Amino acid sequence: MARATTVIKQEITSSFMSNAIIQDAYGFTDGALFESEFSKVSIENILFDIVSFSLFIIENLFDTHKKEVDDIIEAKMPHRPSWYRTKAKSFQYGFALITDTDNYDNTGYTDDQVLNSKIIKYAAVTPSAGQILIKIATEAAGVLAPITPEQKASFDAYILEIADCGVKYIVVNHLPDILLLNLQIFRDPLVLDSTGMSILNGNYPVQDAINEYMKELPFNGELVLAHFIDKLQKAEGVVIPHIINAESQAIDINTNEYLDAEPINVKTVPVSGYFTIPNFDNVSYVV
Repeated sequence: MARATTVIKQEITSSFMSNAIIQDAYGFTDGALFESEFSKVSIENILFDIVSFSLFIIENLFDTHKKEVDDIIEAKMPHRPSWYRTKAKSFQYGFALITDTDNYDNTGYTDDQVLNSKIIKYAAVTPSAGQILIKIATEAAGVLAPITPEQKASFDAYILEIADCGVKYIVVNHLPDILLLNLQIFRDPLVLDSTGMSILNGNYPVQDAINEYMKELPFNGELVLAHFIDKLQKAEGVVIPHIINAESQAIDINTNEYLDAEPINVKTVPVSGYFTIPNFDNVSYVV
C-alpha cells in the first residue's frame, strides 16, 4: 500500500540527517529536525519534496498494477461468477466466436466497430437455488435498459456456447424494477417551499438526492433504506426525512410481467439488477 508523501519524506529526512558525513558538512545538531535546519525554499527541502512525491506516484502505480493483475486473475478463473460476468460483458453482437473457443477474432475490424458491438454495458452473476443468474443491461440515451429480443437471442447462443457443461443458468434481461416511495419530508421553510422546491435555486433538492443515490447504486447493488435516508438527510433544506412506505415491483422471470409490489423493510436487491422511479408524486413536504 502506497505511503503518504509525508511519511516518505520523513524517512528520507531521517536517513539524511543521521549520516555522519552530512552532519559534519552541514553542522547539524544531534536530533535536530529537518525543517528546523532548512527553510522551505531551500534546495534540499525542494529536492526532498520532489523525491517524496515521485516515490509516492511510483508506489501508487505499483498498487494499481497489483489490483489490475489480481482482477485479471480473478476474471480468468473459470467456473466462478466473476468469469461469467467478464464473459457477459465481452459479448460482441454480430461477431462469430473462433471455433471451439470463447474468444473473438477482431482482425480487420476497427476499434469503434469492436466497441460498438459490445452491447452489454452492465452485468452481474449470482448463484441462486443451484443455478446462476446472469443479469445484464445495456444503455439507451444514457439510461439502463434491457437489450432487444434479437440481441438477447444472439446473447443466449453465445452463453450456451461458452458455459461449462452441466451448469444451469438463467439470463435475466428485464425492464428495471419499479421503486415506489412514499416519503414525508420535514422541511426548513426558509429554504424549501411547500412543493419541495429550493426558494433560492429553483431546483428540487430531495428529488436530486434520490436520483443521485440511484446513480451511485452499483448494478445489482443492494438498496439499503438506512443509507437512502442518510442521502436524503444531506439534501438542502431537509430537516427530517421519513419513509412512510417503500416498495418494489419486479418482473416475473417466467411470465415477463410485473408482479405485485413487495414491501422493502430494510434492504433489497433488484431482480433485474437496477431500479426506476416512475414519479415523485408520493413525496410530501411538511413543516
